[in-house]
Amino acid sequence: MDFSIPQLLTAFVDRGNGLLWGSVLIYLLIGAGLYFTIRTGGIQVRYFGHMFKLLRTSRDAGEGISSFQALSTSLAARVGTGNLAGVAVAIYFGGPGAIFWMWMTAMVGMATSFIESTLAQAYKTDHGDNTFRGGPARYIERGLGLRWLAVLFSICLIVAFGLAFNSVQANSIAQAMEQAFAVPTWAMGLVLVAVVTPIIFGGLKSIAKVAELIVPLMALLYLVLALVVVALNISDFPAAIMTIVRSAFGIEQAAGGAVGYAVSQAIMNGIQRGLFSNEAGMGSAPNAAATASTRPNHPAAQGFIQMLGVFLDTLVICTATAAIIIMAGPELLAGNENNGIQLTQMALSSHVGDWGAMFVAIAILLFAFTSVIANYSYGESNIEYLAGRRAPVAVFIYRLAVLAMIMVGSVASLGAIWNFADLSMGMMAIINLVAILLLSPTAFSLFRDYEAQLKAGKEPTFDPSQFPKLANKVDPKAWPKK
Repeated sequence: MDFSIPQLLTAFVDRGNGLLWGSVLIYLLIGAGLYFTIRTGGIQVRYFGHMFKLLRTSRDAGEGISSFQALSTSLAARVGTGNLAGVAVAIYFGGPGAIFWMWMTAMVGMATSFIESTLAQAYKTDHGDNTFRGGPARYIERGLGLRWLAVLFSICLIVAFGLAFNSVQANSIAQAMEQAFAVPTWAMGLVLVAVVTPIIFGGLKSIAKVAELIVPLMALLYLVLALVVVALNISDFPAAIMTIVRSAFGIEQAAGGAVGYAVSQAIMNGIQRGLFSNEAGMGSAPNAAATASTRPNHPAAQGFIQMLGVFLDTLVICTATAAIIIMAGPELLAGNENNGIQLTQMALSSHVGDWGAMFVAIAILLFAFTSVIANYSYGESNIEYLAGRRAPVAVFIYRLAVLAMIMVGSVASLGAIWNFADLSMGMMAIINLVAILLLSPTAFSLFRDYEAQLKAGKEPTFDPSQFPKLANKVDPKAWPKK
């Protein structure tokens, strides 16, 4: 079966993506990241080691969701098709130089991730079961007083993550399993639905536990394989890095006279796929960040933890995939119609043999599977926000809709799904970026408070009464006054 989007809707989606990604979002995304980087004094560099230091106590949360579980959940959403299929798409359409712009997006995105996750923690609400809820919808309403904008963001997120992105993840799993093991896409869709159902019906704690168990293991195994590939081709590795840098600025294409077009394609595809992969500024990860019981007990602590997530996703895992593809040689891309997960499978197979395609199929199964349940959790949080007292019924309907979209995504057209996901993501990102820019003075104050306590040799502790801008906006059950 093949589900196609009507031509009129396809044209609308393409035009929307051209407007958002061709101009508005690229400047807003990079501009906001640079602004946050400057205002925090290069937080991603100065506190690089501190991010890892916080991991030591990140599993302490009592009966709630720990910082490590919140990080694992956000990584589960981040580490998925963007790292395996998305990198391949970026290189196929934007050339190797797209990887450089993915790196730049991640570097400035680390500061953006800190700001949005810190705000999510500050404005989080008590859920009554030793867990919390929060994210852009909450800080837009509580911080800016714009309920209508919060509602619009929630709708965009539910459509993007519950429907579009879960379809993308299911599509990549089905395509990879068909390529490696000749499993029919419809059969893989049924298996996914059967496995995902009990997890999402178990709620956010169930999802956090599964993510905590699977995500670190799958990322480590993939990185070990990537390091083996690099070691086997170590003489080609410096040339691969130079190819990325030269292509990013059009040096590779200068002789052909198409420098401007090549660079613009590298920038657009790099930033687009980079944001899809690390999600910094999109407003998704804050939904996971808000659920955590942090240690130290300060909103900025989860900001640092989530900043680490962006680094691991793009600068570590995406780079590993890029190295595998680029070191396979330019002939792999020439005349190759496969631009998604199959390209990554073919590249790895060229290095290690036929079992490489099977390894990627299993990796994408785990990567994308955890992305599905994490994406679901973001949507559930926003469904609860929108539905209020009717949340139980609304969440039940939402769960059924997610399962349906997993099935549809398994057998649908890749190109149409990617384009729809890009449009949904772009709308979300614009709303969230505008909101965190307006609320950034509060985030900067929280950062300075955390930094001052840290320099004084204290374990940072959040006292809401010390922040006039947060007066009557912080949930006293989530943050009791000192």
